[in-house]
Amino acid sequence: MDSSDSVTHKNVTSHRTSPDLAALAQRIKTWGRELGFQHVGIADTDLSVHEPHLQTWLEAGHHGAMDYMHKHGTKRTRPAELVPNTLRIISVRIDYLPPEVETTKVLSQPQRAYISRYALGRDYHKLIRKRLTTLAKWIEADIGGFGFRAFVDSAPVMERAIAQKAGLGWFGKNSMLLHPKAGSLFFLGELYTDLPLPVDEPFTSEHCGKCNNCQTYCPTGAIVDDKVVDARRCISYLTIELHGAIPEQYRKAMGNRIYGCDDCQLVCPFTRFTRASAEEDFAPRHDLDRADLLTLFAWSEPEFLTRTEGSAIRRIGYERWLRNLAVGLGNAPYSSAIVAALEARLAFPSDLVREHVRWALAEQKRKAETVIVSA
Repeated sequence: MDSSDSVTHKNVTSHRTSPDLAALAQRIKTWGRELGFQHVGIADTDLSVHEPHLQTWLEAGHHGAMDYMHKHGTKRTRPAELVPNTLRIISVRIDYLPPEVETTKVLSQPQRAYISRYALGRDYHKLIRKRLTTLAKWIEADIGGFGFRAFVDSAPVMERAIAQKAGLGWFGKNSMLLHPKAGSLFFLGELYTDLPLPVDEPFTSEHCGKCNNCQTYCPTGAIVDDKVVDARRCISYLTIELHGAIPEQYRKAMGNRIYGCDDCQLVCPFTRFTRASAEEDFAPRHDLDRADLLTLFAWSEPEFLTRTEGSAIRRIGYERWLRNLAVGLGNAPYSSAIVAALEARLAFPSDLVREHVRWALAEQKRKAETVIVSA
């Protein structure tokens, strides 16, 4: 994503007052909690320890088709190059798991669609960005003008590295940020600022130990080393970031996962400490936490646009939505209704969709023949 998704305020090099910075940092954390963030930390801008790891990951091609991961050069690991005069970064965490959401149950029911839990409600980008901007305005009202810029999974920002430096958690073996009392089902946001605030202690201890559940249970073996994910094998990448055809060798492993994948988080022992979010905006919309594949596959494009309005799902567009659902239907048990629905899409005006529909039909017909032989 590019920097158009961020909120910008002009840099101001002199402040109206000379605040007690330690006291201000404490007020910022209090305000953050009042705004609904579960954790607020402050980091400096030195990410030099992370820069070689990112470069090695890029050189290995693990970013796949995500060209934006390298096009900004060192702006990602050197915050002051992205936003001049940046001295500190306020890092925030907000938990997103809705209460009473069926998760593993849906994964075990192949006729239903599994959508990553973070995408069931409204798009988190706007919600967190708005609250970060509010936090900045409260700071401004307290001390006068200052320079800031807010980011939420936008622009070249090393959000997990920043969060680790700000004391929000450690890097798990699945490369996700983990917190011992919250797991990893949370969003991160950042407020770059020119305020020389006192920084928090980085989270230096790691608690994964000998556990490698995330690596063992990844459906496609995408976690190729500790803290190293090959995006080209990751179902989240395949269903969201990849614009072309999903490689056939990964289609069966996708199962009914049509938007993202949570498996490496669900099997993590620390996920049991995850607390349900009270945020109404994160509650499932349109029964997306339990919808049937056929129901979603039947949506017209206007229905898709209407039902995904304000949702992160809309970013993949209708064509990739059908592509993903076709794979899910191909993986479902044989059904004449599924075959009929797939055949109805054979004339769809998209080579991408038609190719995945043909694959799904072949899978369904193979299963039908197995049923006949077994009978």
